[in-house]
Amino acid sequence: MLLRRAQYRASDKPEDIVRSIVMGKIANQRSVLMRALRDYGSGMDEAKRTGLADAVTRLAHILRRIEHSDTTSEAMRGSEGEAANVYFSVFDNLIRVPEADMRWRGRSRRPPLDPVNALLSFLYTLLTHDCRSACESVGLDPAVGFLHRDRPGRPSLALDLMEELRPVLADRLAVSLINRRQLTSKDFDKRDGGAVLLGEDGRKCVLAAWQERKKEERTHPFLDERAPLGLVPYVQAQMLARHLRGDLDVYPPWFWK
Repeated sequence: MLLRRAQYRASDKPEDIVRSIVMGKIANQRSVLMRALRDYGSGMDEAKRTGLADAVTRLAHILRRIEHSDTTSEAMRGSEGEAANVYFSVFDNLIRVPEADMRWRGRSRRPPLDPVNALLSFLYTLLTHDCRSACESVGLDPAVGFLHRDRPGRPSLALDLMEELRPVLADRLAVSLINRRQLTSKDFDKRDGGAVLLGEDGRKCVLAAWQERKKEERTHPFLDERAPLGLVPYVQAQMLARHLRGDLDVYPPWFWK
């Protein structure tokens, strides 16, 4: 039986769950940028290196604001949007191939208008599917969200779980596929109206890389146990369910290090 809104404990503060999700997402966005600086910063030109460093500092400031202030869910949604703007403003600095069509020019969706956005949208769809399955596997209704407002037909809770995971599981994989030249602009199709989608060969490449990435293991910061990345959505869904049922005082986000 799915755990629906009416079954949540009356003492639950939705703001605390939203805070955990948003902090997990922003911390992981910051970690992605810090890893790029560590691994490739010495080879970047000064403007790109400085841009990444400034973004890391700004994300840290937003994190402190959320952590130490008693604010509303709506205010935290605003902070999440602010952090996303900071993060994506330097996303192109992570791409190291010269091909003009594979550069980042800003977020576009419904439909994606360039190859990088098409790749991200495809990966986000895969991750959303895994998060939805994870919710259902532990008895949570994937349509009842906290960060994302409920709308007919939208898996709001699955989208909530996805937020803290997508910088690492999706964004980093997208950048890796581009920088390793496993995908080029030839792997994408442009449709009438300007939409850009992955072609058949491109989808096969991404799906194979997705399955391989999910096999990589990381130590869960809360459980202090190693687990494949592919199991992280299920672990997070389980801990959210335990929190909602009163077994955990808080919902612990997944921090990538």
